[in-house]
Amino acid sequence: MNAAATWRFRAHMDDLQAALAAAEAFCAQQGVDDGDALRLRLVLEELFTNTVMHGHRGSCDAPVLLALQRTGGQLQLDYADDAPPFDPRVYLQTASQDPEIDQDRLGGHGLWLVAEMAERLEHAHDGRFNRLTLVLRGGD
Repeated sequence: MNAAATWRFRAHMDDLQAALAAAEAFCAQQGVDDGDALRLRLVLEELFTNTVMHGHRGSCDAPVLLALQRTGGQLQLDYADDAPPFDPRVYLQTASQDPEIDQDRLGGHGLWLVAEMAERLEHAHDGRFNRLTLVLRGGD
C-alpha cells in the first residue's frame, strides 16, 4: 500500500498542534501501528519546535512543509523549513566527538531522540530550504 500527503504550516508554535493532528490523521487513515504513530509524533514535535525556537528564534509566518509517505511498512517524513541552514547530522557528529558536552544536562537531547528513531536520516539545503528526509525505524 502506497500513500502520501503534504501540508504547509507557519513556523509558529500555534501551528504545532495542527501539524501533529494532520500526521495523526494520516497514520489513522493508513493503519499505522500506534507505536510508529507515537514515534512520528515525537519526531515531528521535536523538529517543529527546533525550527521555531532555534531556527527562527521564535514564532513567525515562515513556511514549514511536511510530507508523509507510507510505502509498504515504511513511514517517511519529509520536513522542510527556511530557517538558516542547519544539518542535524553534522551537529550530532560534532556533539558525539566533543567531550565538553554534558550528557546529563536537561534539554538538548531532542536531535539524539530523532536520530535514534530514524532508520535513515538525510539532509540537504537547496538554497532556500533545509530539507530533512527521515524514514522511521519501525517497532519491533
